[in-house]
Amino acid sequence: MANPTTFPGDVVCSGDLRLTGSVTPLKNKSAILANESKEQVVPFSSLRVWDAFGTLLPATPATDDLGLVGGTFATNSPSVQTVDFGGTSTTAYARFLAEIPQDYVAGQSFKLRFHGGMHTTVADTTCTLDIAAYRSDEERGISADLASAAVANNIMSLSYVDVDFTITATTLNPGDILDVRMSINGVDSGDLGVDIRGVVGSIKMVYDGR
Repeated sequence: MANPTTFPGDVVCSGDLRLTGSVTPLKNKSAILANESKEQVVPFSSLRVWDAFGTLLPATPATDDLGLVGGTFATNSPSVQTVDFGGTSTTAYARFLAEIPQDYVAGQSFKLRFHGGMHTTVADTTCTLDIAAYRSDEERGISADLASAAVANNIMSLSYVDVDFTITATTLNPGDILDVRMSINGVDSGDLGVDIRGVVGSIKMVYDGR
């Protein structure tokens, strides 16, 4: 570095700043970039049977297992669904691992977002999506449940909505692994013969990152 110029105070540039050389000393992203809200998809292909983790979700929803319904290619996108619980009730589950993204800023906002609603007909009593989320210690142990509580009837609508669960982020770091169980509870008292299902169309991690 020949003949560097030293400025005694701040420098304000009202136009573009163009670098033709390198920046020295090198800086971490935290010293240059501001936090911004980011999203990362949790692929449905990672969902498992909650009490038989070595087993993929069934294509047809079962008594206590959510189903991974592929739909018709070029007509329907895949979704996670309950059984038709018209005239009855159901509580069904799925489990997955979510790796905290490497660009997540430790200790900052982290949410799991589910885009869900109901298929064909709304239940006449309740339909609620909930989760439990535990951080793995990578030695077969887990933390306390880090997920916020569900809001009652949060997907009881034919218009799909985003349902956010805030994850306690006090000790959360990039690369951490969350063990998540999602559940849908539905109760319908009088609609026998009507197709009533709870449905999730996407799962995303929404977080502060750089």
